[in-house]
Amino acid sequence: MSNAGLGRRELFQWGAAAAAGLFAARLEGHEIGVPSAPRESPQNPKTAQAMPTRNLGRTNHLVGIFSLGGQASIEKPDNEKIALPLIERALDLGVNYIDTSARYGGDGRWSERYLGQVMKKRRNQVFLASKSHDRTRDGSLRHLDISLKLLETDRLDLWQLHNMQTMDDVDKVCAKGGALEAFLKAREQGLVRYLGITGHADPDVLMEGIRRFPFDTVLMAFNAADPQHRSFRKLLSYAVEKEMGIIGMKVPARSRLLTTFTPPPNAAPGSPKLVPGTLTMQEAMRYVLSFPFSTVIIGCDTIAQLEENVGIARSFRPFNQDQLAAIEAKAKPVAEQSLTFRKK
Repeated sequence: MSNAGLGRRELFQWGAAAAAGLFAARLEGHEIGVPSAPRESPQNPKTAQAMPTRNLGRTNHLVGIFSLGGQASIEKPDNEKIALPLIERALDLGVNYIDTSARYGGDGRWSERYLGQVMKKRRNQVFLASKSHDRTRDGSLRHLDISLKLLETDRLDLWQLHNMQTMDDVDKVCAKGGALEAFLKAREQGLVRYLGITGHADPDVLMEGIRRFPFDTVLMAFNAADPQHRSFRKLLSYAVEKEMGIIGMKVPARSRLLTTFTPPPNAAPGSPKLVPGTLTMQEAMRYVLSFPFSTVIIGCDTIAQLEENVGIARSFRPFNQDQLAAIEAKAKPVAEQSLTFRKK
């Protein structure tokens, strides 16, 4: 394995293994982050027929390869008439993993509010993940308390450190009185089942977090422009080695990778010039899912977008090495606008 991470051949081989569910968990106890709570996982009876499933690392949850992100329409204020039917339709279509955050929807936490309206009726169908962006023990516990109330549930399946950007973030959460103390307490009390770490700025930060604590999952930004700047492939390699659940985000880069993207008429001063993207949604999703991700989370603005994504997942076939290279070349001209979340 080179310093740059996996080569395309190794990633493709590992992706095939992940798709086959060959990354089984080794249940070695607390030292790898296994909770003491019963290992019962929510089950959506439609998932297995709706799309391929993969093992979510040590959780043993078989997750559909497309999952619903809690942004886009689901985080907009006073958008209940669109958000609630979209969430309901996702479950009807077989989605069995939903990701949200204390930060989605601003101070109103609209994403968790909308999801809670559906969870109070269908909680047993969803592996439910949320996040805290607070770096302290007490602040994180306050976030969790509100998350549970808004989501109308007594526990999260996954609680994640949100958007870890710097080594200072890692130091803060691991320090005395840091967020990690809250995460361990919540798991011990059965308020959360598994613990995760997330980020999209710097792969080295996430790797350092994983070195310091055996998180069960990692949520990372990854798309077809990845090789062009601060690639996350070495993090992907490391997470596979640690047998973590690996979740992909920023797959279409907030649509900036897509041919359907319409640049806004008035760009902010100093921002890069935005142009229409170069990939279809099918190309963007197939590219990421050809690597060893357990699932990808994508926010949707409409039910039509949701149905398209589920359809892409249903018919998924991995790209071969030449096809991956071709998609990367196709994405290269719009790499800058597709990686704005990466540290410069």
